[in-house]
Amino acid sequence: MNDLNFKRHRRLRRTESMRALVRETHLQTDDLIYPIFVVEGSRIKNEVASMPGVHQVSLDYLTEEMNELVDLGIRSVIVFGVPQEKDEVGSQAYHEEGIVQRAIRQIKEETPSLTVIADTCLCQYTDHGHCGVIREGDIANDESLEYLTKTAVSQAEAGADIIAPSNMMDGFVAAIRRGLDEAGYSHIPVMSYAVKYASSFYGPFRDAAHSSPQFGDRRAYQMDPSNRLEALREAESDVEEGADFLIVKPALAYLDIMREVKDRFNLPLVAYNVSGEYSMIKAAAQNGWVNEQEIVLEKLTAMKRAGADLIITYFAKDAARWLKQ
Repeated sequence: MNDLNFKRHRRLRRTESMRALVRETHLQTDDLIYPIFVVEGSRIKNEVASMPGVHQVSLDYLTEEMNELVDLGIRSVIVFGVPQEKDEVGSQAYHEEGIVQRAIRQIKEETPSLTVIADTCLCQYTDHGHCGVIREGDIANDESLEYLTKTAVSQAEAGADIIAPSNMMDGFVAAIRRGLDEAGYSHIPVMSYAVKYASSFYGPFRDAAHSSPQFGDRRAYQMDPSNRLEALREAESDVEEGADFLIVKPALAYLDIMREVKDRFNLPLVAYNVSGEYSMIKAAAQNGWVNEQEIVLEKLTAMKRAGADLIITYFAKDAARWLKQ
């Protein structure tokens, strides 16, 4: 064997301490953003049937949830609302006493150390389940921007630290940025769902948020999963319109897109580890088919390796516990 010329890569893998010494990608609790679903009423803590371990909570249980996050070292939360009343324009999305507005005020008062991100969309609040207003059977893009801007401003007034619009209307970043600036919230950043695909991985979320469309689908405004260059065009538009963060959603099936967006644009990149990705692993783990801890940490690390600076994930609590070990 002495005449063979080859490199000995295994030298840097021999022990755990050696592997840690040369590790290139690091997952930290600070990277994690936990999604929370808040509902009207009291004494409600309903586990979402298709998302084991994830709950809809009423405001009287919100303090307990937020204190748990703080104890785990999680610094950020994204808030989704499930209102009791819905109408054609989603008026509860921008109501001063809407469920998200009340939740934001409560979190900022009781756990001010948390960064509160407000999801800004209409789908949970409209009686038709679409992300904009319907006119003659179609989503009216520009009229929808008016309602989305009102929603963003109301969330900022309630105390949101970051506005995260997820609706995929054309021009939504420009409209919301202008609306925030004119209302005196030029200091509030926009975390844009810049690249959001019309994915089959969203099903469990729609169970949790009660946001399934009542007719048709969202393929006319969310992106075709087959497209790569379109993602770069979408992200570029949002950068030009004033976005401060870019989200790629879903994450796991779109790591290639994530890497290209990160390489192209010099903004913090957020991976959304969506509900279907969560539920598949939970189901497999409950059946004993996979080691949940190992596969989750591997998956989240892959998102970091692909370029994500932050990860929105329903595994945030579990991952924080495992990272402490």
